[in-house]
Amino acid sequence: MISYDFEYYLPSSIKEAVHLFEELNGKGKEPIYFSGGTEIITLGRLNTVKTGAVIDIKQIPECRIFDLQQEYLVTGAANTLTNIEEVNLFPLLSKTVSEIADRTARNKITAGGNICGQIFYREAVLPFLLTDSLMVIAGSKGIKTVSIKEVFNQRLLLERDELLVQVKTNQSYLNLPFASIKKRRQWNTGYPLITVAALKVNGLIRIAISGLTAYPFRSPQMEERLNERGPSLNQRIDQAVHELKVPPLDDSEGSFRYRMFVLKNTLHDVLSQLEGEEQNHG
Repeated sequence: MISYDFEYYLPSSIKEAVHLFEELNGKGKEPIYFSGGTEIITLGRLNTVKTGAVIDIKQIPECRIFDLQQEYLVTGAANTLTNIEEVNLFPLLSKTVSEIADRTARNKITAGGNICGQIFYREAVLPFLLTDSLMVIAGSKGIKTVSIKEVFNQRLLLERDELLVQVKTNQSYLNLPFASIKKRRQWNTGYPLITVAALKVNGLIRIAISGLTAYPFRSPQMEERLNERGPSLNQRIDQAVHELKVPPLDDSEGSFRYRMFVLKNTLHDVLSQLEGEEQNHG
């Protein structure tokens, strides 16, 4: 049970949601936007998230869409991970989200909730980082569309009154060769240790990583090393790991050394898979 009371609102439009936020914030309610709600409920029970009002965006049409429009795949922030997996318009995204938590949780967790969450894994953002996707964000100043490279730095950089509405991914990326490998310390649905998502674009491999540090990231410096021609696969992986500019986690799930060991092995699997694909089709 959550130990405090809060007001619940279910707006039917972006305009209504933003207006509600301004009104409730002015009353000192400290409102929060809500889509899947699994994390808010979990953290609310732990008293690490507290609010006087919840604004549920699940009934906003723009937040529910998951479809191809012109040259983009549009992923509404309120889409559940289960829906994304089953409709399967973007195989890399489907594979990545299919391994988040268990089926029961994926029925509730949404793309926007995962991307904007506080839990540091946030694997759903990895395919969007690899495809330079566009983030559609609404707030009191209107609606804007900006590259994920501009607004994702360790987390999605939203203003207090802003919400993620959609993610737009160019269709040219949707069916490229990909890999998504999750390594866990224990059971199939336990917390992940390392997740590596990869996409081959114009013959070059892009890499995004979750679980190594306190936030998901993509590293162009690592990609440059991994795509070098000449050094052996193991040499390229060692050089790529030396390019890491983030502090790896060292916790009960896995020590710093163990995480680095798992990362190297996972990168080996990813590169072997994607470079083997190149040989098979060469």
